[in-house]
Amino acid sequence: MGFRSYLVKRIWYALLVLVVILTFNFVLFRVMPGDPEKMIIDPNFTVEAKQELRRQYGLDEPILKQYTNYMTSLLKFDMGLSFNTRRPVWSELKERLPNTLILFLATFVSTAAVGISLGVFSAANRGRFNEKFVVGAGLFAHAVPGFFIQLLLLLLLGYYWPILPIHGTMSAPPPDGGFAVLLDRLWHLILPAGSNMILGFGSWALYTRNTMLEALSQDYVTTARAKGLPKGDIMYHHALRSVLPPIVTLVFMSLPGAVSGAVITESIFSWHGVGRYLLDATLQMDYPAAQGAFYLIALSVIISNLLADIAYGLVDPRIRVGAGGPK
Repeated sequence: MGFRSYLVKRIWYALLVLVVILTFNFVLFRVMPGDPEKMIIDPNFTVEAKQELRRQYGLDEPILKQYTNYMTSLLKFDMGLSFNTRRPVWSELKERLPNTLILFLATFVSTAAVGISLGVFSAANRGRFNEKFVVGAGLFAHAVPGFFIQLLLLLLLGYYWPILPIHGTMSAPPPDGGFAVLLDRLWHLILPAGSNMILGFGSWALYTRNTMLEALSQDYVTTARAKGLPKGDIMYHHALRSVLPPIVTLVFMSLPGAVSGAVITESIFSWHGVGRYLLDATLQMDYPAAQGAFYLIALSVIISNLLADIAYGLVDPRIRVGAGGPK
């Protein structure tokens, strides 16, 4: 199987998964307890007003017709009107999407940088206290529930030592001046992005450490040591370079978890993003808003998985080349 065939196959799988997820999304919000029509229809409305509102939201159509309209509209990013705000859902999501992307990028870059650096550092200090500390801290952060650490940081840094803002994306009222606004946004970003980094660095550090230790036991590293090369050159020019492909794969494979984790983080820190929007819409039985936010998150996760599959196929041809197929 060549790379082109592998790529086409992964794209078809991604589209199939997307259709299944959207179908469950459509069914789920219609079998949940509660009556969503009460969000938009006042009992005191006239019969004509109720029928008009049902028509505007497509609630008067047969269920199969609603499903067809739902799938067709999502392809055009037409997510309907919110029951709660009466505004287009896509317009509200576009307002929140930049905040989610900023939090995601800050979390992803900081977690990868810290985790990989600590993994290389612990491999270079095998058997010492430094390695044991990094491994222990990584295992602890990976094992403890994420929301517990985030709530603990809120308690410590927002209540006992109120040195960081504990909610929102910007102070109210916002400061004057573009540079002051930028600093204020970064100040509000420290706690949610920092907590995610604490939660996620462990898996990066442990994986990097293990792959580095395996590389350091190879014959070419032994030869480099016998030639008297400096330890830094051996670590970075030989061992680290040889393990970069699996680390690059880990980068893409961690994308889905970082995207899906936005709901919890944004809810805990009251971050004005898509994840918080999804939770609020679900609690308020605002089905168009919840379906739109869920669609956006699901699409991001599926694209992340597809990128991971592509990266894995490029890095390791054994994944895409079948036994006996063309090499």
